[in-house]
Amino acid sequence: MNKYILEIIVFLCGAAVMTIELVGSRVLAPYVGASIFVWTSLIGVILGSLSLGYWYGGKLSDRYPNYRWLALIIFSAGVYAALIALSKNWLLFYLIQWVTDIRWGSIIAALVLFSPPGVLLGMVSPYAAKLKLRALAQLGTTVGNLYALSTIGSIAGTFLAGFWLIPSFGITAIMYGVALALVIVSFIAYGHNWRSQTLAAIIIVTAFAGHNGYSQWLARRGWAEIDTRYAHALIFNDIDKETGKPVRRLNFEGNSQAAMFLHSDELVYEYTKYYDLAAHFKPRFKSALMIGGGAYSYPKHYLTVFPQAQLDVVEIDPKLTELARQYFRLRDDPRLRIFHADGRIFLNRSQERYDVIFNDAYRSTNAIPYQLTTKEAARKMYERLTSGGVALINVISAIEGKQGQFLRAEYKTFESIFPQVYLFYVSSSEGEQVQNLMLVALKTKQPPSFASPNQKFNGYLSNRWLKELESDEPILTDEYAPVDKYIMNLL
Repeated sequence: MNKYILEIIVFLCGAAVMTIELVGSRVLAPYVGASIFVWTSLIGVILGSLSLGYWYGGKLSDRYPNYRWLALIIFSAGVYAALIALSKNWLLFYLIQWVTDIRWGSIIAALVLFSPPGVLLGMVSPYAAKLKLRALAQLGTTVGNLYALSTIGSIAGTFLAGFWLIPSFGITAIMYGVALALVIVSFIAYGHNWRSQTLAAIIIVTAFAGHNGYSQWLARRGWAEIDTRYAHALIFNDIDKETGKPVRRLNFEGNSQAAMFLHSDELVYEYTKYYDLAAHFKPRFKSALMIGGGAYSYPKHYLTVFPQAQLDVVEIDPKLTELARQYFRLRDDPRLRIFHADGRIFLNRSQERYDVIFNDAYRSTNAIPYQLTTKEAARKMYERLTSGGVALINVISAIEGKQGQFLRAEYKTFESIFPQVYLFYVSSSEGEQVQNLMLVALKTKQPPSFASPNQKFNGYLSNRWLKELESDEPILTDEYAPVDKYIMNLL
């Protein structure tokens, strides 16, 4: 064997571990979200699996210290990576129907999908150390070098997956790529018997080609599956249940984030229509900021309905803007400026002043950016508003009961900064129903009118929540914002 074969093997297997872990977050997100609970489950399972692999790999290497067994371990990890690519969707689909608690669901999903390759790849370093020590007497140096190379490989895999692979390729393609790479590494480890590795490589390449062909077939029928820097997006055509009209939808992390009627520019989601109340609370406004572009449904509507006003949109994900142009009829407009940045960072750095701020960054119950929920974020919005300005924030929550804790915390947080805060329900006056809610914060002490000559506005204004809200939740701050706990309650 070449002098540095074991070092190369350990490095590549270390890279594979972290690639699988990062891709694993995207595999799980459409079904159990991307909250801290999911990341905790995934990291905990991977670390536990590696520890088990270190232990068992050491024991196995003492019994069978040869390259054939090392190759078999790596080969098995590659085959299992291919099985993940083949089975992840249907397995997770049934799992979330069986386990409703997001914590248990994410733990079980991580165990089933990612624990076996974690154990197998964890076995590689101690096994390689045993094989290396058969020819060397420097125990500490040899083991230290190999584990350092494994860690360096993991670092390389982290940057490779996070900066290039995930933004550039689909998660299924990446899993097939990892599987094929591990099969090739197993051939490097034990090149005397190449038949099984060659057969496995052919099967993996064929499965990937089949998946790619299927994706192209779906794309011709209006479906597209894209991995961006931040999430897994699915675009597809559907029929709107309310109107019976054909729509195109954007699903983001397994939740419907945006939709567009294929043959009209009417807004699909009712809550987005409540943003038009900006014209009631701040008549004749000239400028607005929207945090969260998504498929740009409301920005397109805004440019049509408010021809006298300019709009700045802050969207963290440049790929979503690209998809909005490609699939959702977004066009350039001199009154529309788009900034690709985190909404909170934009608020921190911007010196612009706006008459209106729209916040549509809370895209679903399991994807709430906590940094935009806090008192510090509310203060930044207040500072960016002109005198008499208004902020309209979409919140997904109940109002009363345990599932209303997030809303009550958010209401109390904005109330600590703005002179006046009001709440409008979109779907139902039933306080314990989880729904879209519109929180309206005014930068003025002058009480507004809740009647309008515009009948459409009157309909929205009549949905004002008039009951007193419980003050049982803390003001959210950058130091303490238990958003993930609220997500658990909502789910």
